Amino acid sequence: MSDLVLRDHAKQMLLGIAVDIETAQSDEQQTRKSQGLGEASAARSAASIHGSLRQSHEFSLIQVSAEFRALRSTVLRLWLPGVDDMSESTVREVVRFNESIDQALAESIVAYGDASTHARQLFLAVLGHDLRSPLANMALTGEMLAREGLSAQQLAQLAKTVQRSSRVMKGMVDDLLGYTRTQLGKGLSITQGRCDLAEALDAAIADAAATYPQTCYELEVTGGPAGHYDATRLHQLFVNLLVNAAQHGARSRPVTVKATATPGCNRIRITNQGTAIPEAALKAIFKPLVQLADDDTSDTRPKTSLGLGLFIAREIAEGHGGRVSVESDEVRGTTFTVELPRDE
Repeated sequence: MSDLVLRDHAKQMLLGIAVDIETAQSDEQQTRKSQGLGEASAARSAASIHGSLRQSHEFSLIQVSAEFRALRSTVLRLWLPGVDDMSESTVREVVRFNESIDQALAESIVAYGDASTHARQLFLAVLGHDLRSPLANMALTGEMLAREGLSAQQLAQLAKTVQRSSRVMKGMVDDLLGYTRTQLGKGLSITQGRCDLAEALDAAIADAAATYPQTCYELEVTGGPAGHYDATRLHQLFVNLLVNAAQHGARSRPVTVKATATPGCNRIRITNQGTAIPEAALKAIFKPLVQLADDDTSDTRPKTSLGLGLFIAREIAEGHGGRVSVESDEVRGTTFTVELPRDE
């Protein structure tokens, strides 16, 4: 993040604090501030907006409180050396300043908590909604299997329906578990071993193709990409990106996968053709609970909308010391690029 983005609402907060210091305050108002209770306008104060934005940028509460601690200490270090006489008026101003900083911190934490609660409620609502579809498919399949006289071809088709629904649900659960670990501060567990990326991509494509049988995947491997990675985690990363490409790509165009070994880096590019992702969405696409818009109501391909797949993919890549990036335009399509460090 740039210095400008990191400073965020610091100027507005300090201006508000300066006004507050010069404003008369009753004993009751002082007591309310000590309890973290501000004025009615606090809900849209600069500190409140700061707290909600920090939550959306995936800051932790500890990091948010550290910002206010740094702001407090910086102001006092700049202010107090210029004070010639520590008079009663100066002491009162210092007390009022600390009260105002505490009030701003309280407003920021309340807004952060409200945003977290909203995100959690939305998450649970979306999870329940998304699980309903594959569960309904499996229940319907169970009813059909109970009927007599089904042909071998019908049984095989029903089996594929169950397998496809179970894969969708397994993907949701895997992403949910990964997201939960990151929110608990534990991070994703990475167990590295020798891994051939061509084999990992073959297996991931097989899983993605089973979920999206109408999508054609084309794999091209150059230079024998391999390294010390967690094969299970990379399988999850690749499946998430391949499934995303199938969900949002044009049905008549293949999803191309190109894996290349370069000095010090293995690079995997997954490209689908379709509607370009808006610039604003590209900046937030790897955040949890972000969903890509889809205007095609006639598309009956299975979809999940938890918005965790790309977030988990990014976490897995970063857990290996790599990264995931995305580019999108109407001509070249949408390409997700995974770069993983390669041992020489």
